[in-house]
Amino acid sequence: MGPQKKRGQAGNAVQYITRNQALKRLQLKLSEFRRLCILKGIHPREPKKKTQGQNKTYYHVKDINFLAHEPLLNKLRDEHVVERKIRKARAKKNRDLAERLAALRPKHRLDHLVKERYPSFVDALRDLDDPLTLVHLFATLPAEEAHKIPAKAVATSRRLALEWQAWVVRTSALRRTFVSVKGFYFQADVMGQPVTWLVPHATSQVLPMDVDYRVMLTFLEFHHTMLQFVNYKLYHALGVRYPPVVDPKLEEAAAGLSAIMQDLAKGAGARLEAAKEAGEAAAEVSPEVAQRMASLPAKLKELQGQEIKAAQGAQDMEEAAEAGSSDEDVGSISSGEDEDEDEEPGTARPDADEDMAEAAAEGRGAEAGALVAAEPDTEGAAAAGGAADVDADDDAGVCAALFRGLVFFLGREVPREALLLVIRSFGGTVGWQGEGSPIEESDESITHQVVDRPTQGHRFLSRQYVQPQWVLDSANFRVLADAELYAPGCAPPPHLSPFVDNDDEGYVPDYARTLHKLQEAAGAARRRAAGQQLASMFGEDAPEQDTTASVEDDVAEAERLYTAELQEELRLANAAADAANAEAADASVVEPAAASTKGVQKKGPTAEEVQEEEDRMAAAVLPRKKRNLYNSIQKRTAAKKARVQELEQKRARLGQE
Repeated sequence: MGPQKKRGQAGNAVQYITRNQALKRLQLKLSEFRRLCILKGIHPREPKKKTQGQNKTYYHVKDINFLAHEPLLNKLRDEHVVERKIRKARAKKNRDLAERLAALRPKHRLDHLVKERYPSFVDALRDLDDPLTLVHLFATLPAEEAHKIPAKAVATSRRLALEWQAWVVRTSALRRTFVSVKGFYFQADVMGQPVTWLVPHATSQVLPMDVDYRVMLTFLEFHHTMLQFVNYKLYHALGVRYPPVVDPKLEEAAAGLSAIMQDLAKGAGARLEAAKEAGEAAAEVSPEVAQRMASLPAKLKELQGQEIKAAQGAQDMEEAAEAGSSDEDVGSISSGEDEDEDEEPGTARPDADEDMAEAAAEGRGAEAGALVAAEPDTEGAAAAGGAADVDADDDAGVCAALFRGLVFFLGREVPREALLLVIRSFGGTVGWQGEGSPIEESDESITHQVVDRPTQGHRFLSRQYVQPQWVLDSANFRVLADAELYAPGCAPPPHLSPFVDNDDEGYVPDYARTLHKLQEAAGAARRRAAGQQLASMFGEDAPEQDTTASVEDDVAEAERLYTAELQEELRLANAAADAANAEAADASVVEPAAASTKGVQKKGPTAEEVQEEEDRMAAAVLPRKKRNLYNSIQKRTAAKKARVQELEQKRARLGQE
């Protein structure tokens, strides 16, 4: 048996220390210690046994040792010494010394902390929700001296928020959006990681006095550095310079996102011009490639002539076989082919033009038939919007092209920045009422005007007037919703949250069912368009082969199901026969007992009662922890059912009214 350890030399007494003990060990004030913990990402711990008292704040010893070796600690101490000297010089009214010390004030950087806390870029993306929310919050706050919010922090937050939104628009990464009392919720798909952030409403802010803004500014300082790293990485992945240059005219006009997108659009045009110049230079360097490209049209004409001759010969053979022609006729046909072979390969027969005209007429007839067949699904094609030719399973492609071809004009009273982010992310073109707008209100290309007032001075008949909710609902459900339901002055449909799973909640609103039907129609139209594109790419033979293969698969599947059904029926028949024999054997035994029994037989329990009794008995034999967990789950399930019943009753009452 080893030496017995004394009390206080092992366990929680050694692994955890209080905050006051940590301050003495690090020789820091409480504000400095709190700031350092925020920057390093160190939080208090809750030991199983609090040896120093229940009302103490505990930290792990390893975390405190981690802080003791932080290089930033010495920088903060140097800054504290210089600040003390500056205050002393100002107290002595020595302005020259105070200004000289302020110019020599040491500065610290947090780059190493970002690399330390996020070893990989994916780790930073997973923890990007809170930084984006805080940055967008400070971008709307006023720079007040009473709360010690510096103007530089607000300007930096505004710049980083616009850079992030510009990248989201450029890559069409926005997926969900929702409006609540708190503000606008946005969710983007960034390299496979969902990133959600909150943007406050653009209203005048009243700052409460019971909030410690120094702590929030410390968090903001680290989030600024982190978001700069993330934006730098994302921009350079696109091949775009960072930071983007802001258009001064648009910035003065408070254009916001458009001021940065102007530079990104110029960057894209410059890259296209560079690629074109590179292609021209490559063609000049290699003359053989240019010579081969020049000879392609002649080869194409030659191949077309050969195909026309082969098709005409096959058609003549079929006509001769149907008419019952003799061998001499066949011989004449073959001699005609030999004569054609003696001609030049690049020339076609005189009747080739007529054949090509007939084939073109047949093609136009097929296209007309396809258009006639697609007429009943005009609702689905209209709901698909600009993404009608995009694969329905490609969610990113649908999001990028949903508003393609649509031109929006925003009224003065609508939230411009939020709608600008949504519309441009989904492929639309936007103008607004004010300076810096790329289009005017009288432009004939405008298809939708977003207003939030019931009356307008002048209404254009060539465009649709909708409320801002139409843009958000259409983006969330990937369809163009019915614009008449969102007419100005009318109560719009309920704004459904895309972050709520109706299947898990157990209640599906009526308008959600309507939008789901519209989604199905739009998905069918997109799949039909994708099938037509495949048919045009592979010709008429490929769809026939696919159809034949699918028919064979359907027949094989039907045969398999029929065999399985027969086997199941045979098994059930045998089981029924065995049960009948058993009942006949038991009847002879039960008859004397039944004759002696008097009174009415009780009704057997229902299936629900049997299931409840089994669940109760199963829960009774569970351990205490699992039984408590099971009971809590049952309570939540019962509360959810009660909530669903309440909503259904409310919907029924509204329907009766």
